[in-house]
Amino acid sequence: MNILGIDFEDWFHPELIQKYITDETKHPEVIRGIHDILDLLRKKDTNATFFVVGELLEFKPELLDLILDDDHEIAFHTMKHTRLDTPNFKDTFELELKKFHLLTNGKSKGFRAPSFSLNKTSSWLIDLLEKNNYVYDSSVVPAKTSLYGMPNAQKIPYKITSNSLENNSNNGKIIEFPIMVTKLLGKSLPVGGGFYLRTLPFRLIKKSFNQYEKQKTPGVFYIHSWELTPKYMPKLKLSLKDSFITYHNLDSVYTKMEELLSLYEFTSFEKYLKN
Repeated sequence: MNILGIDFEDWFHPELIQKYITDETKHPEVIRGIHDILDLLRKKDTNATFFVVGELLEFKPELLDLILDDDHEIAFHTMKHTRLDTPNFKDTFELELKKFHLLTNGKSKGFRAPSFSLNKTSSWLIDLLEKNNYVYDSSVVPAKTSLYGMPNAQKIPYKITSNSLENNSNNGKIIEFPIMVTKLLGKSLPVGGGFYLRTLPFRLIKKSFNQYEKQKTPGVFYIHSWELTPKYMPKLKLSLKDSFITYHNLDSVYTKMEELLSLYEFTSFEKYLKN
């Protein structure tokens, strides 16, 4: 059984877009695609975890019931999609945890860092999740990329602590679910969704799922809401690199996800932990 996390964000949340826009232009659009996403999951009889950027719940409170009524899980993705390693963010984040708790009636037990920004600078995250009765995190990519990654981290779920981000700790109370990776030319390569689903050969993604199944390890896969519903994602004028990373092959995602949901079994983090 694999695990599906949907990072529920709007068009202005991706890190590479934020530097091009102002607060005045941040009107939610992608949020309208929630019904399309729920319909897809319903059609494929699949449960998922929605890692929601909290300010979208403030804008559209009914999101909570829409997600929960279809037997999906709601989890936290910060209030404004702020990187955890942003200077002096720790105190703000603790307030955000409490705010999201109120917005979701205490339903959230899982977290994913925007841009997978858990690292030595932001290791305080684990202590705060534990303090606030969270159960799991999914912010580790066991590979090195230009934006994030812990290439030495374990590739299977493990107990994480602020002093042991990459390896299992018997003292850990938070379960870390690392994103799916594969080996290519001797190095770990992320294949667990998002940009990688859009860019890498689709056969490599499927081969990776098959490998994880043979190892009886869950393939932890993520997709952004704006990747599943590109009709609500305005295309801004970005640098060539930023545009490629953000927009490349967006129109392929829905069809690829349909096929993956037909070929492999997925569930939410919550249901996986209960089984």
